[in-house]
Amino acid sequence: MHPTDNSAQRAAQSYLLAVDDKEFLLSDEMRPLRFALEYAKVEQALRKACIVSTVVVFGSARIPSPEQAELLRRSPASSPRIDRLLQLAVYYERARAFARIVSTRGGALLAAKGCGENVIATGGGPGIMEAANRGAFEAGAPSIGFNIGLPAEQEPNSFSTPALTFKLHYFGMRKMHLAMRANALAVFPGGFGTLDELFEILTLLQTRKAPALPVVLFGRDYWQKVINFDEMLADGVIGEQDLSLFELVDDPEEGWDALVRGGLDAHLPSETVRQAAREG
Repeated sequence: MHPTDNSAQRAAQSYLLAVDDKEFLLSDEMRPLRFALEYAKVEQALRKACIVSTVVVFGSARIPSPEQAELLRRSPASSPRIDRLLQLAVYYERARAFARIVSTRGGALLAAKGCGENVIATGGGPGIMEAANRGAFEAGAPSIGFNIGLPAEQEPNSFSTPALTFKLHYFGMRKMHLAMRANALAVFPGGFGTLDELFEILTLLQTRKAPALPVVLFGRDYWQKVINFDEMLADGVIGEQDLSLFELVDDPEEGWDALVRGGLDAHLPSETVRQAAREG
């Protein structure tokens, strides 16, 4: 080997800058760093966009949009499960209308002239998440999508604000970002993921690890059927005061009123800001 031939050294993985060494960055030892990076990247973007506070919307990714529901109704492959899912399709429109109300009355339109308050934030995917991002989009307001990388890859919906559409690997960090700026929480019918997120927030409120915020559960019939809160109270595993951590509602206006009654500060934009949002 020629004494000046250092090609082997330059080609070695050890010679890569740490930031360019994917194998190193994805190693078990670097998990704490990856966790910190997922916090820092999202936090930097939200601060740059001056997102002051959010209203978080949870709900099933499987609840169909009106367009999807129409295709399912025409499909010859009907089943009792599909029929039940179609019954829940009404919540897509309720989530969409609720997000429009929050975005119009809550202060998200202020982002057009500076900082946004009560900006809609979702998990970024389809179903109820799409509906809420869609409602904010239709109001001319920004909205956030905290997507998660899954084995069956989740695609971001087309209504979250592109610069506020994130992809995370860690569920824990996703939950942290969802909770950090939350002024309120609205939960629509959903499955394991929705229940996980709901009870995470309720536990933080119950243990006072998070500041008090209003929580509304859309769909009285659904929640009373799926979770027997009264039985939990009768068994003594929760207290009477724990049932005051949330309110059951049915329609979007009722949900908004419950949030305001629960302490949500509405930052109503001026007509100038509204017009700028409509035009821009």
